[in-house]
Amino acid sequence: MWESSRARRLNANLQGAEVRAPEALAAMNPRPATILIVEDHVTTRRFLADNLSADGYEPVEADTARDGRRLMASHSPQLAIIDLGLPDRDGLELLRDVRQSDELVSRIDRHLPVIVLSGRAGELDRVRGFERGADDYLVKPFSYPELRGRIAALLRRARRSPSASRLHVGPLEVDPLGREVRLGGKLVHLSKKEFALLRTLAEEPTRVFTRDELLRGVWGYLSPGTTRTLDSHASRLRRKLTGGGSAFVVNVWGVGYRLVDGAVDG
Repeated sequence: MWESSRARRLNANLQGAEVRAPEALAAMNPRPATILIVEDHVTTRRFLADNLSADGYEPVEADTARDGRRLMASHSPQLAIIDLGLPDRDGLELLRDVRQSDELVSRIDRHLPVIVLSGRAGELDRVRGFERGADDYLVKPFSYPELRGRIAALLRRARRSPSASRLHVGPLEVDPLGREVRLGGKLVHLSKKEFALLRTLAEEPTRVFTRDELLRGVWGYLSPGTTRTLDSHASRLRRKLTGGGSAFVVNVWGVGYRLVDGAVDG
Protein backbone atom coordinates (compact mmCIF):
# COMPACT_ATOMS: atom_id res chain seq x y z
CA MET A 1 0.00 0.00 0.00
CA TRP A 2 2.79 2.44 0.88
CA GLU A 3 4.59 1.59 -2.37
CA SER A 4 1.54 2.23 -4.53
CA SER A 5 0.85 5.49 -2.66
CA ARG A 6 4.41 6.68 -3.31
CA ALA A 7 4.08 5.71 -6.98
CA ARG A 8 0.82 7.68 -7.30
CA ARG A 9 2.45 10.78 -5.83
CA LEU A 10 5.38 10.47 -8.21
CA ASN A 11 3.04 10.01 -11.17
CA ALA A 12 1.10 13.09 -10.13
CA ASN A 13 4.29 15.11 -10.05
CA LEU A 14 5.22 13.76 -13.48
CA GLN A 15 1.85 14.76 -14.93
CA GLY A 16 2.17 18.20 -13.38
CA ALA A 17 5.60 18.89 -14.86
CA GLU A 18 5.38 21.40 -17.69
CA VAL A 19 6.42 20.25 -21.16
CA ARG A 20 9.00 22.36 -22.94
CA ALA A 21 10.11 22.49 -26.55
CA PRO A 22 13.49 20.90 -27.41
CA GLU A 23 14.89 24.26 -28.47
CA ALA A 24 14.05 25.75 -25.08
CA LEU A 25 15.85 22.89 -23.34
CA ALA A 26 18.87 23.38 -25.57
CA ALA A 27 18.96 27.07 -24.69
CA MET A 28 18.89 26.28 -20.99
CA ASN A 29 21.45 23.45 -21.17
CA PRO A 30 23.75 24.00 -24.17
CA ARG A 31 26.14 21.44 -22.68
CA PRO A 32 24.44 18.65 -20.74
CA ALA A 33 25.39 18.59 -17.08
CA THR A 34 25.93 15.20 -15.45
CA ILE A 35 23.74 14.77 -12.36
CA LEU A 36 24.36 11.92 -9.93
CA ILE A 37 21.28 10.42 -8.24
CA VAL A 38 22.07 8.46 -5.06
CA GLU A 39 18.72 6.90 -4.13
CA ASP A 40 17.88 3.32 -3.14
CA HIS A 41 14.13 3.57 -3.86
CA VAL A 42 13.83 2.30 -7.43
CA THR A 43 10.62 4.16 -8.35
CA THR A 44 11.96 7.48 -7.11
CA ARG A 45 15.36 6.97 -8.75
CA ARG A 46 13.88 6.06 -12.13
CA PHE A 47 11.40 8.94 -11.93
CA LEU A 48 14.27 11.37 -11.35
CA ALA A 49 16.49 9.85 -14.04
CA ASP A 50 13.73 9.86 -16.68
CA ASN A 51 12.72 13.45 -16.02
CA LEU A 52 16.26 14.81 -15.76
CA SER A 53 17.11 13.10 -19.03
CA ALA A 54 14.02 14.63 -20.65
CA ASP A 55 15.16 18.03 -19.37
CA GLY A 56 18.49 17.72 -21.16
CA TYR A 57 20.70 16.50 -18.31
CA GLU A 58 22.80 13.34 -18.17
CA PRO A 59 21.69 11.37 -15.08
CA VAL A 60 23.94 8.78 -13.44
CA GLU A 61 22.37 6.42 -10.91
CA ALA A 62 23.55 4.77 -7.69
CA ASP A 63 21.54 2.87 -5.08
CA THR A 64 24.17 2.80 -2.33
CA ALA A 65 26.57 5.28 -0.75
CA ARG A 66 29.50 3.17 -1.94
CA ASP A 67 28.39 3.28 -5.57
CA GLY A 68 27.62 6.98 -5.23
CA ARG A 69 31.12 7.69 -4.00
CA ARG A 70 32.62 5.62 -6.83
CA LEU A 71 30.60 7.44 -9.49
CA MET A 72 31.53 10.82 -8.04
CA ALA A 73 35.17 9.96 -8.66
CA SER A 74 34.77 8.32 -12.07
CA HIS A 75 32.10 10.52 -13.71
CA SER A 76 32.85 13.98 -12.21
CA PRO A 77 29.18 15.04 -11.98
CA GLN A 78 28.25 18.72 -11.86
CA LEU A 79 25.61 18.10 -9.16
CA ALA A 80 24.47 15.29 -6.87
CA ILE A 81 21.06 14.44 -5.41
CA ILE A 82 21.50 12.34 -2.28
CA ASP A 83 18.94 10.44 -0.21
CA LEU A 84 19.77 10.04 3.47
CA GLY A 85 18.28 6.59 4.12
CA LEU A 86 20.73 4.52 2.08
CA PRO A 87 21.13 0.78 2.76
CA ASP A 88 24.87 0.73 3.48
CA ARG A 89 25.58 4.16 5.03
CA ASP A 90 23.71 7.26 6.07
CA GLY A 91 23.62 9.85 3.30
CA LEU A 92 25.01 12.41 5.75
CA GLU A 93 28.20 10.35 5.96
CA LEU A 94 28.51 10.39 2.17
CA LEU A 95 27.98 14.15 2.22
CA ARG A 96 30.73 14.48 4.84
CA ASP A 97 33.07 12.43 2.61
CA VAL A 98 32.44 14.86 -0.25
CA ARG A 99 33.19 17.97 1.79
CA GLN A 100 36.33 16.42 3.32
CA SER A 101 37.69 15.09 0.01
CA ASP A 102 41.37 15.72 -0.74
CA GLU A 103 40.43 15.93 -4.47
CA LEU A 104 43.63 14.07 -5.39
CA VAL A 105 43.57 10.40 -4.53
CA SER A 106 39.78 10.29 -4.11
CA ARG A 107 39.14 12.46 -7.23
CA ILE A 108 35.91 13.75 -5.64
CA ASP A 109 35.19 17.46 -6.02
CA ARG A 110 34.65 18.77 -2.49
CA HIS A 111 32.80 21.77 -3.98
CA LEU A 112 30.26 19.51 -5.71
CA PRO A 113 26.76 21.04 -5.40
CA VAL A 114 24.59 18.64 -3.38
CA ILE A 115 20.83 18.56 -2.91
CA VAL A 116 19.58 16.31 -0.11
CA LEU A 117 16.29 14.64 -1.02
CA SER A 118 14.91 12.89 2.04
CA GLY A 119 11.80 11.82 3.90
CA ARG A 120 13.33 13.22 7.09
CA ALA A 121 11.24 16.35 7.47
CA GLY A 122 12.19 17.54 10.95
CA GLU A 123 13.86 20.89 11.50
CA LEU A 124 16.83 19.21 13.19
CA ASP A 125 17.25 16.86 10.21
CA ARG A 126 17.40 19.81 7.82
CA VAL A 127 19.84 21.67 10.05
CA ARG A 128 22.12 18.62 10.22
CA GLY A 129 22.01 18.35 6.45
CA PHE A 130 23.15 21.94 6.01
CA GLU A 131 25.79 21.54 8.74
CA ARG A 132 27.28 18.57 6.85
CA GLY A 133 27.52 20.68 3.72
CA ALA A 134 24.26 20.32 1.79
CA ASP A 135 23.59 23.19 -0.61
CA ASP A 136 19.85 22.53 -0.56
CA TYR A 137 17.39 20.25 1.22
CA LEU A 138 14.09 19.04 -0.21
CA VAL A 139 11.61 16.85 1.69
CA LYS A 140 9.75 13.89 0.18
CA PRO A 141 7.14 13.76 -1.25
CA PHE A 142 8.48 16.49 -3.51
CA SER A 143 7.47 18.53 -6.52
CA TYR A 144 9.64 17.78 -9.54
CA PRO A 145 9.24 21.27 -11.09
CA GLU A 146 10.48 22.76 -7.81
CA LEU A 147 13.43 20.37 -7.72
CA ARG A 148 14.23 21.22 -11.35
CA GLY A 149 14.29 24.92 -10.46
CA ARG A 150 16.62 24.33 -7.53
CA ILE A 151 18.96 22.27 -9.73
CA ALA A 152 19.12 25.05 -12.33
CA ALA A 153 19.84 27.66 -9.64
CA LEU A 154 22.69 25.61 -8.13
CA LEU A 155 24.25 24.97 -11.53
CA ARG A 156 24.14 28.70 -12.35
CA ARG A 157 25.86 29.45 -9.06
CA ALA A 158 28.49 26.77 -9.70
CA ARG A 159 29.34 28.25 -13.10
CA ARG A 160 30.26 31.52 -11.38
CA SER A 161 32.43 29.86 -8.71
CA PRO A 162 36.25 29.78 -8.87
CA SER A 163 36.26 25.96 -8.84
CA ALA A 164 34.53 26.00 -12.23
CA SER A 165 37.24 28.15 -13.82
CA ARG A 166 39.00 26.97 -16.96
CA LEU A 167 42.43 25.38 -16.87
CA HIS A 168 45.13 26.80 -19.15
CA VAL A 169 48.39 25.02 -19.97
CA GLY A 170 50.15 26.86 -22.78
CA PRO A 171 47.92 26.70 -25.89
CA LEU A 172 45.71 24.11 -24.20
CA GLU A 173 42.44 25.17 -22.55
CA VAL A 174 40.25 22.80 -20.51
CA ASP A 175 36.73 23.82 -19.49
CA PRO A 176 35.68 21.46 -16.65
CA LEU A 177 32.07 22.60 -16.49
CA GLY A 178 31.44 22.73 -20.23
CA ARG A 179 33.57 19.61 -20.80
CA GLU A 180 35.29 21.30 -23.72
CA VAL A 181 38.94 21.25 -24.74
CA ARG A 182 40.60 23.69 -27.13
CA LEU A 183 44.13 23.59 -28.48
CA GLY A 184 45.29 26.85 -30.02
CA GLY A 185 41.65 27.96 -30.06
CA LYS A 186 40.47 24.89 -31.99
CA LEU A 187 37.97 22.49 -30.44
CA VAL A 188 39.33 19.03 -29.65
CA HIS A 189 36.79 16.20 -29.48
CA LEU A 190 37.45 13.77 -26.63
CA SER A 191 35.62 10.80 -25.17
CA LYS A 192 34.39 11.04 -21.57
CA LYS A 193 37.34 9.07 -20.21
CA GLU A 194 39.85 10.99 -22.32
CA PHE A 195 38.41 14.23 -20.97
CA ALA A 196 38.49 12.95 -17.37
CA LEU A 197 42.12 11.88 -17.80
CA LEU A 198 43.10 15.24 -19.33
CA ARG A 199 41.29 17.21 -16.63
CA THR A 200 43.11 15.28 -13.92
CA LEU A 201 46.52 15.87 -15.51
CA ALA A 202 45.78 19.54 -16.29
CA GLU A 203 44.99 20.39 -12.68
CA GLU A 204 48.67 19.83 -11.82
CA PRO A 205 50.35 19.72 -15.24
CA THR A 206 53.93 19.04 -14.13
CA ARG A 207 53.08 16.55 -11.38
CA VAL A 208 53.59 12.86 -12.08
CA PHE A 209 50.37 10.93 -11.38
CA THR A 210 50.98 7.26 -10.67
CA ARG A 211 49.21 4.60 -12.69
CA ASP A 212 47.27 3.48 -9.62
CA GLU A 213 46.10 7.04 -8.89
CA LEU A 214 44.81 7.50 -12.42
CA LEU A 215 43.13 4.10 -12.65
CA ARG A 216 41.41 4.63 -9.30
CA GLY A 217 40.48 8.25 -9.91
CA VAL A 218 39.46 8.22 -13.57
CA TRP A 219 38.19 4.65 -13.99
CA GLY A 220 37.22 3.82 -10.42
CA TYR A 221 39.33 0.64 -10.32
CA LEU A 222 39.80 -0.72 -6.81
CA SER A 223 42.55 -3.14 -7.89
CA PRO A 224 44.24 -1.76 -11.04
CA GLY A 225 46.15 -4.97 -11.81
CA THR A 226 47.87 -5.12 -15.21
CA THR A 227 45.21 -3.48 -17.40
CA ARG A 228 46.35 -1.51 -20.46
CA THR A 229 43.31 0.78 -20.34
CA LEU A 230 45.29 3.78 -19.11
CA ASP A 231 48.03 3.40 -21.72
CA SER A 232 45.59 3.10 -24.63
CA HIS A 233 43.61 6.17 -23.52
CA ALA A 234 46.79 8.17 -22.90
CA SER A 235 48.08 7.25 -26.36
CA ARG A 236 44.86 8.38 -28.07
CA LEU A 237 44.78 11.58 -26.00
CA ARG A 238 48.40 12.36 -26.91
CA ARG A 239 47.62 11.98 -30.62
CA LYS A 240 44.60 14.29 -30.37
CA LEU A 241 46.72 16.98 -28.65
CA THR A 242 49.46 17.10 -31.25
CA GLY A 243 49.91 20.15 -33.46
CA GLY A 244 50.01 22.78 -30.72
CA GLY A 245 53.80 23.01 -30.65
CA SER A 246 54.02 21.31 -27.24
CA ALA A 247 54.27 17.68 -26.15
CA PHE A 248 51.33 16.73 -23.95
CA VAL A 249 50.62 13.56 -21.92
CA VAL A 250 54.16 12.54 -21.05
CA ASN A 251 54.78 8.92 -20.08
CA VAL A 252 57.10 8.67 -17.07
CA TRP A 253 58.32 5.11 -17.47
CA GLY A 254 57.61 2.81 -14.57
CA VAL A 255 55.64 5.47 -12.67
CA GLY A 256 52.74 7.03 -14.57
CA TYR A 257 51.91 10.17 -16.55
CA ARG A 258 52.06 13.93 -16.36
CA LEU A 259 50.70 16.50 -18.77
CA VAL A 260 53.93 18.34 -19.59
CA ASP A 261 57.64 18.07 -18.75
CA GLY A 262 58.03 21.73 -17.78
CA ALA A 263 56.83 25.24 -18.49
CA VAL A 264 54.82 25.60 -21.70
CA ASP A 265 54.67 28.73 -23.84
CA GLY A 266 51.20 30.09 -24.55
